[in-house]
Amino acid sequence: MNHDGSLRLDRVPELVSHLKGQGVAGLYVCGSTGEGPLLSSEERKKTAEAYVQAAKGKLRVIVHVGHDSLAEATMLAQHAASIGADAIASLSPGYFKCDSVDTLIDWLGAIAHHAAPLPLYYYHIPSMSGHSYSMTELLEKAPTRLPTLAGIKYTATDLAEFQACVELSNGRYDLYFGVDEMLLSAVAVGASGAVGSTYNFAAHLYLSMVEAYFSGKFEKARRLQAQAVHMVSVLKRYRGMPGIKAAMKLVGLDCGPNRPPLNTLTEEETIAMKHELARWLSMAST
Repeated sequence: MNHDGSLRLDRVPELVSHLKGQGVAGLYVCGSTGEGPLLSSEERKKTAEAYVQAAKGKLRVIVHVGHDSLAEATMLAQHAASIGADAIASLSPGYFKCDSVDTLIDWLGAIAHHAAPLPLYYYHIPSMSGHSYSMTELLEKAPTRLPTLAGIKYTATDLAEFQACVELSNGRYDLYFGVDEMLLSAVAVGASGAVGSTYNFAAHLYLSMVEAYFSGKFEKARRLQAQAVHMVSVLKRYRGMPGIKAAMKLVGLDCGPNRPPLNTLTEEETIAMKHELARWLSMAST
């Protein structure tokens, strides 16, 4: 974003190149870290277009189309399909909530219909949606009622349920974990992959951790995850998303200010955070 809060999409190719160079495999556009819920639908369409175009032939692109208005969500889904996105994702409505998994499936089905046959991911994030639906029930009912469901972006800390989803899925669905500071635990129980905020600037740390785990270097993997836990705790002290956006500036990608009601870090706060994150920022730039 520009300093007046308007979109600055000319920097998207640079960001895509940065992420590819970091070793990530795909993009999740207009999610929480991208401040998608704070953008207008027209801004979300333009953002999706910019990322799909910049990532074409380089990275897979999942466009988040969730919205409290079903009409807006279906419009965004249709748009994502028309511009060549690889998949769409949607959370549940957050103001008037779905009263059951069956209602949630009806909601997601209406969205998926407008983007078919594009794969659909459910964005499970109870801390923001305000409702923790049973993800095992969703997967049990999806084959007949939600045929384009490709998986779940699971941003919750219930590892028992996450593992149950892995076992129930038996490889049919992608189960992407979304809590950065718990990734190692999710990998251990069978996560297909991960979508997270700090991967934007510290992907090397997590990729090294996953590589260490699958190489049998469990102590190294545990140590790297502990570093991630500390890094995330620092960012939380700097208001989470504003801290993450400031961290992008520290690694050479100034993404501009945050949208209200998120409060952009002051210069003094950014400098203080930089000192606390020095070790991880060094890793991110290697």
